[in-house]
Amino acid sequence: MSVQLPNGVTIALATAYGSPKTVSALTNANPGVATSATHGLTSGDIIEVTSGWAKLNSRIVRVDDEAAGTFAIEGIDTTSTVAFPAGSGTGSVREITTFTQITQIMDVTTSGGDMQFVNYSFLEQDFETQLPTQSSPMTMTIQIADDPSLPGYQAAKAAGEDRAVRALKITYPSGAVAYYNGYVSFNETPTFTKNQIQVVTATFNLLARPTRYAA
Repeated sequence: MSVQLPNGVTIALATAYGSPKTVSALTNANPGVATSATHGLTSGDIIEVTSGWAKLNSRIVRVDDEAAGTFAIEGIDTTSTVAFPAGSGTGSVREITTFTQITQIMDVTTSGGDMQFVNYSFLEQDFETQLPTQSSPMTMTIQIADDPSLPGYQAAKAAGEDRAVRALKITYPSGAVAYYNGYVSFNETPTFTKNQIQVVTATFNLLARPTRYAA
């Protein structure tokens, strides 16, 4: 059992990507192994995955055990042919080549991700029953002390204007990292509350589940 404080956490936004590399096969294994001719990746590289497997599509993962024409998708167990139908996970990957730190973060909050339910009741019953359906959309809201000259401010603003998918990297003081992927929106109008620091808001709407790696 352990507890953690967020003190020392850093957050960075992906600001440069490599060219997409075709993935011609993905194995049902733990971890899954991708076949990609001349992929040029090495262990530790961070990639965005586009896949026919919905549970893998749009996730940010780390490369492991690279070889000529293949590499493992670290931490992703694709052994279930129900969740990951054999032969249908092909697609592409692209390496994230640059992350830009968002500095002067005041606060980070999240919403969504809670399980939703469908209610039903039979005619003979006088009560309802629930069945789980799916998780609600997840949103991360980042409050940044207002300074338009900062690279992280500029990166978040540009991502919001582009309406393009961007990866987000959270690094913990322990060295553990978590990766998210989604759309960025940015409100550059700061708050104006007397005796409080002016902040602007970056909002991150997730497309897929996060991936977390230990130190």
